[in-house]
Amino acid sequence: MAQSNHIRQCSTSHPRRRRSSWCCSFAVQPSSPENRPFTKPAFRKNRKPDSSVSKPGPYSVPNSPKPGLNFVGRIDPRRILSPGRVSPIDSDPTADTTRDIIPDPSPQMDLSSKSRSESFRGRSERRSFSDTGSDSGRGVFDVRLNLRGRNGGGLVLELNSEVLIANSEVFAGSICEYRKKLGSKCNGNEDGGNLSRKICRIEVPDVENLGIFRDTIELMFEEDIAKRLLKIGAYRAIGILEVSAGIMFTKGVLSCLKYLEAVPWTEEEEDKLRNLFTVFKFDETTTRDILARLHLLSSEDSQQNLARQLVWSITTCADANARNELKSLVKGLLSKSSVYEKDQHDLTKEDLYDVCHSCLGSMVSLMEEASDIIPQGTVVKKETSKPLIGRISRQVDNIIWLLEILLDRQIGEEFVGMWADQVDLLKMHESTSPMVRYELSRVSAILFIAMGTRKLHCRSEARAALLQAWFGPMLLDFGWLQRCKKGLDMKALEEAMGQTLLTLPMKQQYRLFTEWFGYFSKHGTECPNLSKAFQIWWRRSFLRGSETHSIESR
Repeated sequence: MAQSNHIRQCSTSHPRRRRSSWCCSFAVQPSSPENRPFTKPAFRKNRKPDSSVSKPGPYSVPNSPKPGLNFVGRIDPRRILSPGRVSPIDSDPTADTTRDIIPDPSPQMDLSSKSRSESFRGRSERRSFSDTGSDSGRGVFDVRLNLRGRNGGGLVLELNSEVLIANSEVFAGSICEYRKKLGSKCNGNEDGGNLSRKICRIEVPDVENLGIFRDTIELMFEEDIAKRLLKIGAYRAIGILEVSAGIMFTKGVLSCLKYLEAVPWTEEEEDKLRNLFTVFKFDETTTRDILARLHLLSSEDSQQNLARQLVWSITTCADANARNELKSLVKGLLSKSSVYEKDQHDLTKEDLYDVCHSCLGSMVSLMEEASDIIPQGTVVKKETSKPLIGRISRQVDNIIWLLEILLDRQIGEEFVGMWADQVDLLKMHESTSPMVRYELSRVSAILFIAMGTRKLHCRSEARAALLQAWFGPMLLDFGWLQRCKKGLDMKALEEAMGQTLLTLPMKQQYRLFTEWFGYFSKHGTECPNLSKAFQIWWRRSFLRGSETHSIESR
C-alpha cells in the first residue's frame, strides 16, 4: 500500500478478482475473452463527478503503470484485448467503456494559444536549461493531459500535479496559472481538499510522436532514468531529448545527453542530433563531449589538409592491396556524387594538379631508368626491392586514379595539355621496350575515352595537340593493350578514338586517318579498328562535296 497515496483508486462492489499484468496505456483493464467482469454496470449519460475520483478508496487499480501516472486511453476506434492482438470495439451496448472519462466543468488549459515558436517541439526557438533537479511528487490524479497528434489520433494521461510541477517548468506554469484562477496559491496548502477535487486540463496540440511524448512523461516517474534509457535505445532517446527540451524537463535533458554521449550512433541518429542542436541551446559544459563528436574543433582548412595528405599517402603507398582499397575509399569520399559530400572545402584544383605534377615527374625518372637515359649530374634513387616494371605500372595507376577524380569534378581540361606536353616521355617511348612503354598509352586511352564519350570538354587546340603527340604511340601499343587490358574496354577505346578524330579540323583528320590506314593495312588486329569513323570522314570529305558540286551545276 505504499503507492496508495499517488495511484488513482476506484471503489467497486465486486469481489476481488485475479490481478493481471499491465500491458498497454489504458487506465482500466480492457474486456477480453480471458478476462470478463462479473457484472457490467449500466452506462449513465449524465454521470456527475464524485469524490471517489480524487479520494483514495479501498481498492487500487491493478494495472496502473507508475505511481502518480494514469493512462486513460488512446483516442482510437479500436481497443487492445491482449498483447499482440487488436480487435474492434465490443458491440455490447452495456459495456462501460467510458467509466474513467470524467466530465469536468473546470476550465481547460490549452497550450495551443501559444505561438508556434513556443510549442512543445520548439522547432524554431533556442532555449537554455538550468541544472535544477526534481523529486517524485505524491498526490492524486489532478491533471488531465490531452495530447493531440499531428497526423490524427490522441492520447489522454491522468497525472499528478506535484510531479509535473517538480519536473517541467512549462507544465508548472500552466498548473500555477490554473490554480490562480481558482484563487489558490501554487505552493500553499490552504483548501487542499477542494483543490484536489478539481482537475486541471492541459491540451498539447500538434504532437509529432505520441509514443515519444508518453515515454518522456513516464521518465518523470522513474527513479533511475539512465536504466530506462538503456532499454529505450539511442534513436528514441533523441526524440525524448527533444520533447524534454521543449517542456523544460531538465532531469530528462541531462540524462539523455549523458546517455547519448556514451553510446555509438548511426548516421541517421547523428543527423537527427545535428538538427536538434541547431534548434535548442543546451548548457555548454553538459554538451561539450557530444559536440566534440559532432564537430571537428580545429582550423577551417583542416579537412583540406587532411584530404591532401590522404592523396599524397596513396600515391606513395607501396602495398598493392592496401593502395587499391584506399583508392576506392578516398575516391568515393571525394566524389561529387558521394553521400558524404559536405558544404566544406576538401581538395582544391591546385592541390590535385600538384600531385599530378609530382607523379609525372616520378614517371619521367622511372622511364629514364628503363631506357638507360640518365642525365649527367642527376642522382637517381633506385628501389631495388621491386622490379622496375611494377614501379612504372604503380605510377601509371596513380596518374589514372588522379585523372578519374579530375574528370569526376569536371576539371580535367588542363591535364590534356599537361599530357600533350610530355616531350621527355615521348622521346623515351621510342627507345623503351614495348612491355614497358605501353603503360604510357594507358593514360592516353583514358583521355581518348573521356573525350569520345563527351565526359571531357576541351579546346580544339588541346585535342589536336594530344592526338598529334600520342596517336602514333597508341597505334604501336594497341596490341599490348589488348593483351594487358588492366580494366580497359577495348571496343569503347576504338569507338572513342574515332569520335575524337572526327572532332578535329578536316586537314588534321586527313593526316591522322591516312596514318591509321597505312598502319592498319600492315598490322591488322594489332591496330585499332577505326573503319566506322574512317567511312564518316570519307563521306564528309569527298562524297558530300561532290554532291554539293553536282547539285550546283544542275
